[in-house]
Amino acid sequence: MEQTLPLVDTPSNTNARAMLALMVLAAVCLLMDLVVGSRSIDIGTDTYVYAGFFDALRHHGTVNSRFEPIFYYLSMALANTGMGRTAYQSCLFLVMIGTVVVATRKYYDYLQSEGSYLTFLTASLMFLLLSPVMSNASINVVRQGLASLLVFAALIAFYQRQWRSYLFWGLMATGFHYSSLLYLAFAPVLLLRERTQRLIAIGAFLAYCSGLTMLLVQVLAPPVYAIVMKYDVGAAYRTGVRLDFAVFSLFWYLLPYGLAPLVHEPARQRIKDGTAIYAVMLLAFFAVGWGNFSNRYLLSSWLSVSLVLAAICCNSRLTPLRNPLLIRIGLIAASGVFYLYVSHGFVI
Repeated sequence: MEQTLPLVDTPSNTNARAMLALMVLAAVCLLMDLVVGSRSIDIGTDTYVYAGFFDALRHHGTVNSRFEPIFYYLSMALANTGMGRTAYQSCLFLVMIGTVVVATRKYYDYLQSEGSYLTFLTASLMFLLLSPVMSNASINVVRQGLASLLVFAALIAFYQRQWRSYLFWGLMATGFHYSSLLYLAFAPVLLLRERTQRLIAIGAFLAYCSGLTMLLVQVLAPPVYAIVMKYDVGAAYRTGVRLDFAVFSLFWYLLPYGLAPLVHEPARQRIKDGTAIYAVMLLAFFAVGWGNFSNRYLLSSWLSVSLVLAAICCNSRLTPLRNPLLIRIGLIAASGVFYLYVSHGFVI
């Protein structure tokens, strides 16, 4: 009887799988880039602002703007090419994908997991596209969306005492949106002991939920209170303590501990330790998340949740969850969900 030889994991097979993974990633990213870039000016409440800004740059070369320097000069460079609004919006989304690559690479290196980086990147994109937070960052709060995962990368660098990397990515994030400074200001908390970090996070959560942080800012820093409360004051958005946002955010902080038994070492411990980075990003919300559009202070932390979920998935003890083929299929399915978010202008 003729015997069949077992499949051997040769270098050529490994390269072929890597090429397939890259092709799937590229196809999905280009398709989603087309979806985001070709959206109507009516999709996303801030789209018309960026469209008007870009049109002004095209016609006048320079304009007076409150926009941050990196975003401003990037937009100016793109306007000088003569491209249209669709191409501009597409380029901004590609830059956002670039920030995903930066953050996933930093987090992957921190985790020291044994799996493939391409698989981790694919899983991260899958969870990002499934999240309405990514849609919001892509078509609405674009500048802050570009900055958010760079903040995460900067805080990972700070946690690992990589000071130059922290400074570089922190400056890049701030150059896209000044709110990044609020997150980065809490970075020194990462120098404290783990128990102290947890006590600060829990204390900040309770202080926010009780309204104490709002009262303290109002009494001790009236100018800051006025700035936060006057931000887009005419908008129909509920201000004050948002218990729903606080509890929802706390859930994602606790989830890695609950799922820890399903994760391999050393990633298990590193994922749990890394929740300190997520907690530091939440401190910005607990400090001033009672003003207008308080969900914007949660954008960085909520986007980083997708990377944490990808880390749990790719380092899971359950083989199907870390199967590269299933993750690629999941990414393709997630792109359909993201298309629905963008085409219907779904933002949070």
